[in-house]
Amino acid sequence: MPEVSYSGWEIFFRWVHFIAGITWIGLLYFFNLVNTPYTKLTKPEERPAHIPKLMPIALAWFRYAALVTVIVGLIIIYMKYWSAGDIVSSDSAKTILIGGILGIIMMINVWVFIWPNQKRIIEASLKGEKPDPAWGKRALLFSRINFTLSYPMLLFMGAASHYPMGWGMIIITGIITALIGLGIVLYVQR
Repeated sequence: MPEVSYSGWEIFFRWVHFIAGITWIGLLYFFNLVNTPYTKLTKPEERPAHIPKLMPIALAWFRYAALVTVIVGLIIIYMKYWSAGDIVSSDSAKTILIGGILGIIMMINVWVFIWPNQKRIIEASLKGEKPDPAWGKRALLFSRINFTLSYPMLLFMGAASHYPMGWGMIIITGIITALIGLGIVLYVQR
């Protein structure tokens, strides 16, 4: 297929995608590897002091970085693959498509499940009320899902350019890397 040239725009979008992605996934890892274990170490009466100060700022960066990462990622996929007619013709397009789908699922989890539940917790803390434990459990579940999905998603994002895969290898490596991610998050949070 002929490659469509977008000159500096593709570099610019890749840079924005990379910076936003680092911010998003870095905060995802902070929440799962640092904040959740830290919260378990604090006394329940100390937690309301931390939640209204830290979480609104961290979650704002988290959710908007997720949104920017996905939107810019879709622009890049269009520029590099779809505009040239390559949806799944090449292994590179297959690999990036699956990575992109995982990223979209993760962004939906942020906006539909994690943020609304965390927002309820923050609002209750600000009012001096005790948050419903179900809110935290739901947010934690979807955060763990995102952590687990981040492992294959990151693999596929890098592999699209450096080690494109066919469907069989995508399935095998996706399952293996997701299990690694799940094992890590469950071990750290136990």
